[in-house]
Amino acid sequence: MTTDAIAPRRIRVSAAVITDAAGRLLLVRKAGTTAFMQPGGKPEPGETPGETLARELGEELGLALDPADLEALGEFTATAANEPGFDVVADVFRVDIGDQQPVPDAEIAELRWVTAATASGLEIAPLAREFFLPA
Repeated sequence: MTTDAIAPRRIRVSAAVITDAAGRLLLVRKAGTTAFMQPGGKPEPGETPGETLARELGEELGLALDPADLEALGEFTATAANEPGFDVVADVFRVDIGDQQPVPDAEIAELRWVTAATASGLEIAPLAREFFLPA
């Protein structure tokens, strides 16, 4: 068997690190799923990663953001939470939402502000759990 046959397939996304004044990380759960993950999503043709994230945060959480204001943190890879056999490759950005309040919309069923301590009973997507969940 070649390594290509067992190599994970990849899903490209843009994801946000949004924290509140208490240092908690914003996570969302999509309808019909159980894992909480960072808000964001897949690009539309021709979008930059920042444009993708600004659009997704508008659609999913009602946040108005300028892609130029997003702080790139780099590219991170983890096992996909909702697609077995796939890895997610995420362009991750720190996002300051100011005094805007995120509201679940589109496919988002629920949102939570969490730390490692308060998330202990939740299913957390590998990307958030391995790289971004605050202590």
